[in-house]
Amino acid sequence: MKLSDKAFSISPSLTLDITAKANRMRKSGINVIGFGAGEPDFDTPDYIKKAAISAIREGYTKYTPTSGILELKEAIVQKLKRDNNLSYDVSQIVVSNGAKQAIFNALCAILNQGDEVIIPSPYWLSYPEMVKLAGGVPVFIDTAESNNFKITATQLEEAINDKTKAIIVNSPNNPTGAVYNEDELKSIASLAVKYNIYVISDEIYEKLIYNGKHVSIASFNEEIKNLTIIINGMSKAYSMTGWRIGYSVSNLEIAKLINNIQSHTTSNPNTIAQYASVAALNQGDETIKAMVAEFKRRRDYMLQRINKTDGLKAITPDGAFYIIINISDFIGTEIDGLKINGSIDFANFLLEKAKVAVIPCLPFGNDNYIRVSYATSMNNIEEGFNRIEKLLTNF
Repeated sequence: MKLSDKAFSISPSLTLDITAKANRMRKSGINVIGFGAGEPDFDTPDYIKKAAISAIREGYTKYTPTSGILELKEAIVQKLKRDNNLSYDVSQIVVSNGAKQAIFNALCAILNQGDEVIIPSPYWLSYPEMVKLAGGVPVFIDTAESNNFKITATQLEEAINDKTKAIIVNSPNNPTGAVYNEDELKSIASLAVKYNIYVISDEIYEKLIYNGKHVSIASFNEEIKNLTIIINGMSKAYSMTGWRIGYSVSNLEIAKLINNIQSHTTSNPNTIAQYASVAALNQGDETIKAMVAEFKRRRDYMLQRINKTDGLKAITPDGAFYIIINISDFIGTEIDGLKINGSIDFANFLLEKAKVAVIPCLPFGNDNYIRVSYATSMNNIEEGFNRIEKLLTNF
């Protein structure tokens, strides 16, 4: 019996082999330094944990409305006013099982078979696969390192055609750390309004910015607000990755569709985590400030080590907690008998020879880079780059 063509169209993760190999090495007693983390290494703040414990003790352990508890949706409304100068009603918010589900819900709500979604590259590796699962066609636009990996208005307009339904904007960006400024977002917004295309604005790293400030593309005027689906959540800013709370904010028509989709897939997100998220949003961002300061310290040190290592170079990311390293000097060369054809070969080389695990950027849309995360201790960063520098200096 034939299985799903749609499921077969989804690409397996090209990073799984390296991750599995690193885990096997650790289990055999080898000290592998990992730079692959996609989550903050800080613990969830105590006040959030206490709110979860209180919710359990008070019996908040049953189903909630599909789109989330009213208290959390009200807290999100206040957050949008406070942080983004945006006014929404609770009916326009759907709380989901993480921001990933929120994105997939949004794509399912707006796409028909064959609709195109523009994705600037490098991109988070799940975007194109979710577009395909939702029946759409991903269209990639390569961004330039010289433009800090940000799409230009000219590139965007050239890519738009009568099949274009949406563009995904991720600022701050995974994997590049790029942050779009107000003028850049206004240019994108103007084109979205001109051609009547949706903007899925993934703002999950909103709080993790080191230079400038976060601007939500929906905040410029009612026209772009109506076309924008904001994606955000608790995972990165509040170090709540395992709690699985994300949310989408959109016009009412889309929000109703998203709610219907979720009602037939997962229903409500975790009840206890929802109550913990209310506390996270309502009790201030002091813990975030401390986390951002520490991330900036690590980022600056890691950049210094990268740019003084033979053959490696990187530009400064303005947000998130990743750096993508240009390894193009090594592509096409042979090191210690190993031919380096791309980022996967280079990542395997670092793992085998330096015992350092990094993420190849081929699955992110650019094979000339690897991604490293500074969501790890300064001791790990120092030791990891000691190993990398020693290895590459020798070759």
